[in-house]
Amino acid sequence: MQKVRAKKNLGQHFLKDQSIAADIANGFTSNAPCLILEIGPGMGILTRHLLRRPNADVRVVEIDSESVEYLKAEMPELDGRIIEGDFLKLNLPSLFDQPVAIAGNFPYNISSQILFKIIENRQMIPQMVGMFQKEVAERVASGPGSKVYGILSVLLQAYYDIDYLFTVHEHVFDPPPKVKSGVIRLVRNNVEHLPCNEQLFTQIVKTSFNQRRKTLSNSLKPILKDAKPNLPVFQQRPEQLSVSEFVELTNIIENIIKQ
Repeated sequence: MQKVRAKKNLGQHFLKDQSIAADIANGFTSNAPCLILEIGPGMGILTRHLLRRPNADVRVVEIDSESVEYLKAEMPELDGRIIEGDFLKLNLPSLFDQPVAIAGNFPYNISSQILFKIIENRQMIPQMVGMFQKEVAERVASGPGSKVYGILSVLLQAYYDIDYLFTVHEHVFDPPPKVKSGVIRLVRNNVEHLPCNEQLFTQIVKTSFNQRRKTLSNSLKPILKDAKPNLPVFQQRPEQLSVSEFVELTNIIENIIKQ
């Protein structure tokens, strides 16, 4: 009988190196929750290593029907643990009544959207270990002053401690991508709520980095409108500000626009 094969599409490059899969699975800290959701398992190379974690309850979400059939045929231990669908459309609180860690070799074309969904569901996602395009992984982990520090850097670092774990080269994938990959770990920090208007904070971060070459006084005109605050922070560029400085800036702007 012909073996079921997973389809290589959807912007995903399938990992074929067992040692790297093991390193990703072992990237969680010791206090990771037992429930792990892997996004886009494909042919299950990472899944097998996640299943070997002590007391791990592994679920997978896969959008490709051929990959789902492959997993059902080749990995019977996943029986009842496969969610066929799009992670970006999942309602996590309705699916899980406990904290869920996220793992995956994420498709490059939706990696930023996955990270934004993690931010939205931060109260129930204490950890994430995943592989991204190296450029994205470096951006997420970079600090103020870096040329790649941006929207995702600030929004994720507000709620997570982030470690860049290791770089992965092209030849360990099928098909090989044209760029290197990077594995990062997110661990939820102790910040339940930022000491500012969080909705305005997000708006300010996104608006300022959308014109990152301009000073904040210019890039934030859509929010400031006619106000022209004469404070040193507004002469800086967004990549110069830390998370705490963006929080301070949010409080300043909220007071300005209330006047």
